[in-house]
Amino acid sequence: MTLERIIQMLPVKHIDRSIDFYGKLGFTVENQNSDWGWAMLKFGDCRLMVDQSINVHPDSPRLGVTYLYPDDIEAFHSNARSNGLDVPELETTFYGMTEFRLDDPDGNRLWIGQTKNGG
Repeated sequence: MTLERIIQMLPVKHIDRSIDFYGKLGFTVENQNSDWGWAMLKFGDCRLMVDQSINVHPDSPRLGVTYLYPDDIEAFHSNARSNGLDVPELETTFYGMTEFRLDDPDGNRLWIGQTKNGG
């Protein structure tokens, strides 16, 4: 038995605001159902779901962390900034990743990084 894939679903308050935010990171809408307040976003072979219907505590801060692994952290970082996101400087962590961290509009934490050898 194998697990073929995993897709994180993030609870959000406003689907359109979330789609706009993730669009600035390079995601596009693969599928959307406005009646549910749900969307499947894609970036290459990667997928991420955002969903208003699972947001049972809309005023609570989000506790999830999603780690994104771009193949070129500097280009990804530059693209996020050029699209108007307020992102911190790149840092090299004690565990060898070059990364930056930011929160989406609903408080879901994103860590975005790449190892020195690109993995």
